[in-house]
Amino acid sequence: MKLKLGIPKGSLQDATIHLFARAGFNIYVDSRSYFPTIDDGEIDCMLIRAQEMARYVSDGVLDAGLTGQDWIAEHELGDGTTGVLTSVADLIYAKQSFGKVRWVLAAPEDSPIASAADLDGATIATELVRVTRAYFERKHVKVNVEFSWGATEVKPPVLADAIVEATETGSTLRANRLRIVDTVMESNTQLIANRTALADTWKRTKLENIALLLKAAIEAQGRVGLMLNVRCADLAEVLALLPALQRPTISALSDSEWVAVNTIIEERTVRDLIPRLKAARAQGIVEYPLNKIVL
Repeated sequence: MKLKLGIPKGSLQDATIHLFARAGFNIYVDSRSYFPTIDDGEIDCMLIRAQEMARYVSDGVLDAGLTGQDWIAEHELGDGTTGVLTSVADLIYAKQSFGKVRWVLAAPEDSPIASAADLDGATIATELVRVTRAYFERKHVKVNVEFSWGATEVKPPVLADAIVEATETGSTLRANRLRIVDTVMESNTQLIANRTALADTWKRTKLENIALLLKAAIEAQGRVGLMLNVRCADLAEVLALLPALQRPTISALSDSEWVAVNTIIEERTVRDLIPRLKAARAQGIVEYPLNKIVL
């Protein structure tokens, strides 16, 4: 049995391969091939642009794939169907961070445009054409939506009056002297599958296992494990300092006056926390990395 899995080519590619590595799947990409190898003999991978992933999964060329909610919406608005694709896992990661992407309506920073209503009769450039048209239809604003092949940020005000573009931080928009007017939609990556694949018990189980590991890798992002020893008499003071995923694990040691404490914390808090733990008489403090947290 083989699962045909689409890996998004382009801006999400490196982040996806890194996430799979944290989940325990090593994907090897040859720059001359669209068929990466993976150290799982039950999976065949193919590199597909995120914009096209929903179509190929829907058509059954692929059993499953990773793409954004934005491109799923764009596909479904195009063929007028829903329900052919199923989201197996909601995976909040993007090309630069473990967060969501916003598609925003942006206009030149020195323009008087303050809302979508100010763009009646205007030209809007975007890659997300169908979703953008639906957005303006909901606003009852008539605009001309043009497909942009790239470098969308440079088009206003000469080639377009405004744009709809994806952003994580807004820095590229600001660099091009654009101002965000409104959010058209938020998007994050989805592991999607078609109904035929999900009707196959083996493929469904394989996908659910992949989803479990990917979500566990995301959950571990930015967190570390912390182990330490402390006298029973000082335990309450040490525990008061420890934030935890749920609650610290406390284990008895061979010396009945001492216990071991094991917990999970945000990595950014470690540099401030360890000196405070030492001051509270904790000993043998060990910080260790985490690849997965299964909740």
